[in-house]
Amino acid sequence: MEETNKPDMDNLDPHDQTNERREEGAAMFQSRTDLSHVKEMIDKIRAEVAKIIVGQEKMVDLLIAALLADGHVLIEGLPGLAKTLTAKILAKTVDTDFSRIQFTPDLMPSDVLGTSVFNFKSSEFEFKSGPIFSNIVLIDEINRAPAKTQAALFEVMEEKQVSIDGHTYKMETPFMIVATQNPIDMEGTYRLPEAQMDRFLFKVNVDYPNLEDEISIINGFHKMNNKNDLSQIKAILSAESIKTNRALVNQIHVGDNLIRFIAQLVQRTRKNNNILIGASPRASLGLLKAAKAMAVIRGRDFVTPEDIIDLAEPILNHRIVLTPEKEMEGDSSGKLIKQIIQSLEVPR
Repeated sequence: MEETNKPDMDNLDPHDQTNERREEGAAMFQSRTDLSHVKEMIDKIRAEVAKIIVGQEKMVDLLIAALLADGHVLIEGLPGLAKTLTAKILAKTVDTDFSRIQFTPDLMPSDVLGTSVFNFKSSEFEFKSGPIFSNIVLIDEINRAPAKTQAALFEVMEEKQVSIDGHTYKMETPFMIVATQNPIDMEGTYRLPEAQMDRFLFKVNVDYPNLEDEISIINGFHKMNNKNDLSQIKAILSAESIKTNRALVNQIHVGDNLIRFIAQLVQRTRKNNNILIGASPRASLGLLKAAKAMAVIRGRDFVTPEDIIDLAEPILNHRIVLTPEKEMEGDSSGKLIKQIIQSLEVPR
């Protein structure tokens, strides 16, 4: 009988063996839910973004995942890397309200949330809502506002509501904050509180494009007569379709072994001698939600270990604080997260 070209599992590297078994398992466990319409929708969003943005596929996928998982995103990168532009383009693909807030050192909480104004005709105070009352809110240079303005975001980011003068105002669904910040310009900036950082589902670190991507960026800008024309971006999603797709994400299957893997991963951040402050249970829940959303983006109705591993860094890198010794040595949170993953047994 003719032998098949199946690899010798005994002679494979342990990591390769794990990947081989995972691939076999994924092939056996086919999707039971038809996600073709979701994949088509996501492909359309990517195509709209690609009309102007070259590369940055990971950032775009994480933004889509956050939208499906009902989370907020912090984008960090050097000036000129299209952080703000990408967020604006994503908002254009969603047929909902959009507002942009430029954070500055003199910005007050009322400039963001709104305030009560006395109406002389009715002799009563009326609430005038601020720019935070929108569906997708872009906060540019979020670390330029002082602590009292940062604190004003705590409630609305976590509970999707604003409490002012004894009244509670609910945000409409969807509600998503996309914030940007510059990691090197420290003059006139304020470090975000840990409680606020923990409320972001992802922190996306944006790097420089490679040579070919930069050539494509220049050519595209030249063909558009030296301007980025956002009017060519079409709306793909409606508020109702976002609700429908979020309900679909909630139904994605997650095995008990993967839930344990998520818990072990987050627990290890609290027991690592090189980490001063580990991730909170909010990180565990965020990793679960994000992994479900990423599974949908990848066309599956079940989560795999790769979904969790790929999302571990953007979920955890802003939630852990390194020891002063490790910071002085120049180590990064991403490096430690990779070491923690390597120390764990990945579920098959």
